[in-house]
Amino acid sequence: MSLGKRRPMLEIVLLVGAPLLLAAVEICHPHPHDLLKLDVQTWLVVHYAQIPLFALSGLALAGLVRGVAGFAAAVCRVAAFVFAVGYTAFDTAAGVVTGILVKAAHASGAPDAWRAPIDAVWTHPIMGGSPSMPTPPVLAVLGSVAWSVGAVAAAVSLKREGRSWAPVLLLAASSFGIGIFKTHAWPGGPLTFGGMAIVAGWVLWERAREAKVGRDPQQ
Repeated sequence: MSLGKRRPMLEIVLLVGAPLLLAAVEICHPHPHDLLKLDVQTWLVVHYAQIPLFALSGLALAGLVRGVAGFAAAVCRVAAFVFAVGYTAFDTAAGVVTGILVKAAHASGAPDAWRAPIDAVWTHPIMGGSPSMPTPPVLAVLGSVAWSVGAVAAAVSLKREGRSWAPVLLLAASSFGIGIFKTHAWPGGPLTFGGMAIVAGWVLWERAREAKVGRDPQQ
């Protein structure tokens, strides 16, 4: 199979598959109240999976405007990069590192002795993930805002390209899921990335239909 024939399938896998899988993983994301009472195994599996999926979903967002020129498309690409870098770093610290510390705390037989170092990471003003902090952690906010900016910019670019209103509006609206619910666990993350997957499939279908019509001399 030539690269030209494989490209549509690769686009579907990346643009639809990555955010769809991320949305599914985040449905299983535990909601932390007391970190020492977490289902730490589920917590770690989810956060290990999110590390590549956040990066791939950022790439998928930029892929929506692949080959599209203009300021909005450029903003989308930059914002997608900022999201991928910022959210991967945030989730590595607030998710994976805290999970490793919690697991070690339970293995030690004296978990309460580990609460201070766990909280030092969890409540860190830049890398932390605690929703109860007076100001939200910088990287979490940066990643959330970058996704919304990138998605809205992509929506503007796609509309100028000639896409229909429904996927454009869905992309813009769903991008605020994490910001509104202040979590990438259910419902914020699944709504945001699930919406992205639906939009990507819709846009790819519209483009494929238009390409077919353009190639068909009977149309």
